[in-house]
Parts: sequence; structure tokens; C-alpha cells
Amino acid sequence: MTADPSIHTIDTGFQRADFDAAYLVVENGRAAFIDCGTSLAVPAMLQALADAGLQPQAVDWLLLTHVHLDHAGGAGTLMQHLPNARAVLHPRGAPHMIDPARLIAGATAVYGEEEIARSYGRIEPIPAERVVVAEEGQRIDLAGRELVLMHTPGHAQHHYCVWDARSRSWFTGDTFGLSYRELDSAQGAFIIPTSSPVQFDPEPLKDSIRRMLAYQPVAMYLTHYGRVDAVEARAEDLLEQIDAMVAIGRQCDGRPDRHRHLRAALRALYLERALAHGCALDQDAVASVLAMDIELNAQGLACWLDRGRR
Repeated sequence: MTADPSIHTIDTGFQRADFDAAYLVVENGRAAFIDCGTSLAVPAMLQALADAGLQPQAVDWLLLTHVHLDHAGGAGTLMQHLPNARAVLHPRGAPHMIDPARLIAGATAVYGEEEIARSYGRIEPIPAERVVVAEEGQRIDLAGRELVLMHTPGHAQHHYCVWDARSRSWFTGDTFGLSYRELDSAQGAFIIPTSSPVQFDPEPLKDSIRRMLAYQPVAMYLTHYGRVDAVEARAEDLLEQIDAMVAIGRQCDGRPDRHRHLRAALRALYLERALAHGCALDQDAVASVLAMDIELNAQGLACWLDRGRR
């Protein structure tokens, strides 16, 4: 099935090409952005509007699936260009966009000031009066086109996904995993879960995926990266791998060099599945594409294991 022409994929340019997407949904001359990348992506976001024949005044909504910086780091800066827009955030995420001090401090502690400036740019607050807190099942009206927000914990507790009945598609943030186009094969999209720190929780994540499947979607729009179809098959891939990752975590737990073992086992899992999927890239190239995700997934599994002992 072909993509809906009212949905525009925007490459935010974060880290590399075809890695981090935002979306522009257009209906009757009005627009909504779904996620926005970092503040360095603001020119690309505004150019996407112009390419669609719209002015910034036409944007009614900025829907932020969660407040991880590759999805929402540029929201405050982008909102300064969108005079009529309101930002919609999960109740757990809204305070961190209104006052991003803790987000900035946490990211700076991990990456350092230089890397924050290089990869994320400035992280600006969103005025509280322009924030809408998204309750479970909240309905957003985009010029008569209804978008429904479902809370989807598992990747993060402050995550929601967006159901668009018009296209029968979900905008999934990170709940429906990661799928990079260079790993596609004749079998379709290659997909892996994301367990990045610090709130990964496997059972709620599996439940979130199953609840999305109940809507019988024809496509998923992933932040990392782009439109994915054959949804039931990809969901089965994700559910199998979440269970495999849990088993890996438990097998590696307690070892003094746990992180190294987690990374090695995740690498082996994904490379084995990529080979079975018929990915055209060789094993070293697949490992290179997934290197950042292997590291983050190992960290997230460790956080989950440690949280279970508290």
C-alpha cells in the first residue's frame, strides 16, 4: 500500500541521514508536526512546511511522543516560530519541557557540554500556557481530522503514540522499535526493539505493541526511521526480540563485566536475525549501522535489571 500523501517525512539530520524522522500531517490547509528532533532541525522543519505550501501560522499542533532529546529537544525553539501551535505532551513529560533544566543537566552529565552543543543545540523551554497535557485517549482535532493519543509505556513512562484513523496508521515514536532503510530486504523492513535507558520495561512495552495492533493498522511511522508496513509480521519480530533481550539480560546479570557481555549478546542476536532476514549488507556493516543502538540497548537492559533489585 502506498504512503498517504498528506503525511510528510522530515529527516531531522540528527547523527546521520535517514536516522531520525519527524512528521508533518496536513489537512485542509492546517498542519501538525509529530516530534521535531533537536533545535538544529528547526530549519528542516520550517522548510518542510514551505515545501507543502504552508506558512508557520498554519501549524496548530506539535505532538511530542516523549521528551527524549532526539524527539523533542528542539521543541522550545520550534515553537518560537509557530505562533498558533500548541505542544501536546504526556503528563509525565510536560514539566520537563516547560522547565528543561533537569533534561539539560542529565544530558550534559552523560554527553558533556561540547557534545550537547554539537548534536542537540540549545534546549529552550515551552511556555506553560502553550502546553496541552495529553490524557489517555485524548482526541486532537486537526481541521476535522481526528488524531487519538494512546499512552504507551515500555520504552519510557512518558510516551504516547498517535493514531491517525484517516491513514490507518500509528506514529510510534520509539514504542514500535527501530527500522533503518539500509537494512531492508526482499522480506521487508528489518526491525529491532529499543530498550534505551532509563525506563525500559519489557512487559508494558509488549502490551503497548499489542494494544496498537488491535486497531489493525496498515502502517507504522517510526522516528527511527520512516514508514513501515507488514505491521503484524514486524510486531511479531519485536515481541520475539523483547523476550530474547530479557533472556540475555538475565543470563548476563551478575557478571563483573556485565555490560561487555550484554553488548556482545545483543550484537549476536541482531546479526543472526539480520542474516536470516536477508539484509544485503555484510555482518560488519550491519553491526556498524546498529552500533549506537546496541550500546543504548545494553545500557537500558542494565537499568531494567538494576531497577528490579531496588
